Amino acid sequence: MKKLIFALFLGMGFYTFVLDHQSVDSALTEERTHNEQLVSDAYQNKLSDVQVRGSGIVSRILKDDNKGRRHQKFLLKLSSEQTLLIAHNIDLAPKIKTIKKGDVIQFFGVYEWNSKGGVVHWTHHDPANQHIGGWLKHNGRKYE
Repeated sequence: MKKLIFALFLGMGFYTFVLDHQSVDSALTEERTHNEQLVSDAYQNKLSDVQVRGSGIVSRILKDDNKGRRHQKFLLKLSSEQTLLIAHNIDLAPKIKTIKKGDVIQFFGVYEWNSKGGVVHWTHHDPANQHIGGWLKHNGRKYE
């Protein structure tokens, strides 16, 4: 009888564990869908100055822009197939030195519309504390 009660107890605990993880997975999927919809809506409606968050796969690494304020630039492909240019200010935030094609990058910054899918910038802290700080995440490290 003790073994049966113990087995039932373990089974209930496992069932609760699975349900909790399914809830977390569901919430994360919902958030990811919402974030991608924001980027998609901004592009479709030609909106700019929109704070966005998301993730994508590096499809192309571009040369750094070294004129004026320096920016690391690369293209991300979102799961919606939309392409985004990331312009990461490397005068204010560390450069992602290990980035390569196919890597997953998470981002939080400001979306600006263009006909090619848009640009995300402000992926760094604001030294004047006048703007929401942005960031990039790559391989578990945050660049801000």
